[in-house]
Amino acid sequence: MLITGENGKNPEPGTALLLAAAPAGKGRLIDAASVLPALAAVPADILAGTAGAASATVIELADPLDPQTVLTRIRAAAAAPGPLHLYLAGQLHVDRKQRLLHMALARTAPATLRYTGLPWHWLAGEIKARRPGSTTVVLDLVADAEAWRQVTGGHIGLGDGTRVYGRIAPASGRRRVAAPVHLKAVAGIWRSGARPALPELHGQAAAQAAAENGPDGALLFGVTTAGPAHTHAPHAQQAPHAQAHAQAPQTQAHIPGHTPAPLPVAVPVPGQVAVPAAADDAAPPRASGAEPAVPAEPAAVAPRAPGAEPPQAPAAGFAPGTQPPRSDPHPAILAAARAGRHAEAAAAAAARENEALRLHGPGSVQVLHWLEVRADLARLAQHPARSCELWMTAADVRLGRQQTADDPDVEAAVDRAHHQWEQIRDAARARRLAPALVALRRRVPGRQRGALRLLQRRLEQLHEERPGTLPAAPTR
Repeated sequence: MLITGENGKNPEPGTALLLAAAPAGKGRLIDAASVLPALAAVPADILAGTAGAASATVIELADPLDPQTVLTRIRAAAAAPGPLHLYLAGQLHVDRKQRLLHMALARTAPATLRYTGLPWHWLAGEIKARRPGSTTVVLDLVADAEAWRQVTGGHIGLGDGTRVYGRIAPASGRRRVAAPVHLKAVAGIWRSGARPALPELHGQAAAQAAAENGPDGALLFGVTTAGPAHTHAPHAQQAPHAQAHAQAPQTQAHIPGHTPAPLPVAVPVPGQVAVPAAADDAAPPRASGAEPAVPAEPAAVAPRAPGAEPPQAPAAGFAPGTQPPRSDPHPAILAAARAGRHAEAAAAAAARENEALRLHGPGSVQVLHWLEVRADLARLAQHPARSCELWMTAADVRLGRQQTADDPDVEAAVDRAHHQWEQIRDAARARRLAPALVALRRRVPGRQRGALRLLQRRLEQLHEERPGTLPAAPTR
């Protein structure tokens, strides 16, 4: 969700990113998303730390699924040259192989943490690259036993130039789902009309959290006001640069129209290799004289960087992109997907993407390739919303690499996103994705005449339907 407030006199805008995530089921340690309604009721300029600014941007991520998508949102927010406020509610774990700290997302499980959780060093890397003093992070996290050892051992560092407030608590051994009490207290104080300086604000919030939660040994950050919270937090520490809120640098930049990137529908183009589509992907016939529409999901198109040589024929259904020098993993991944082992296939592709990220960096052709592979795997698993989100992210990354709106790979990504969006039967989910897709389609109209008009008409129909239902898209 994107909120922009424009009711102040100060011309300098602010940016806030709210990330609340926790796994579903018995792996949940904290009801992270329960704090979002309270924070959403706080004025945008207060959340962004620029009270009275001309505009303030709030980016909300509620139980996101994909770490790469979350990284894209964090990177976009961190790219703003002015002050940035990050609010993090969730839980911390350590992966079994590399022993690295991760923040769990909605689909995280112990066995898949490396692929489905957000690596903490990704977050730290984006923050540390910012100008010192321009970033404030507010934590309300729960850590399992291994993560707690790392947190108390000093592995939570976000850079000396970052102000850190809030709390990290050890997980309860009673399998009790915790509440984000610190952030709820912060939201409550702000909603009351009070505007204390940040150290005082978080001191009050810590005291309220301690009164509500009882002694839980939480590690406190940035709390300078003495009070009950310290009685229950023997490990309390002072975060660097814990100056008052009014001292925050007031140069933050507005991110105009920042929305989740749309997802693509591929259209084979000259110079690219297409794999024959499966029989169940064939487009139904379109009546003569019917309105032009986005084509049904075509065969996968091999992604390639601008100016690169046309790719060789891909292996077994996936675009090759930049093939690794060792044995080609694509056939095994596709075989798992075709055999119905979709989680296994997705985890393998995510592992390759993470490896590419370590070797080649964010936004590289190698990372982009595996992102598009995962989008196609989501299509095969019949998860159109997920596929749509991933394809939109791929289109956004390509545009961020300075590929033009009429680049065949960009057009293919947007077309695939459009097609997958039309397959979504959950009306609420379709409505959430629609604004980003419309914005992307306006930027990348594609080669199919009337695609934007058809999307807008479909969106109007969606809003007219009874909540929770969505009829099938018109026959093409």
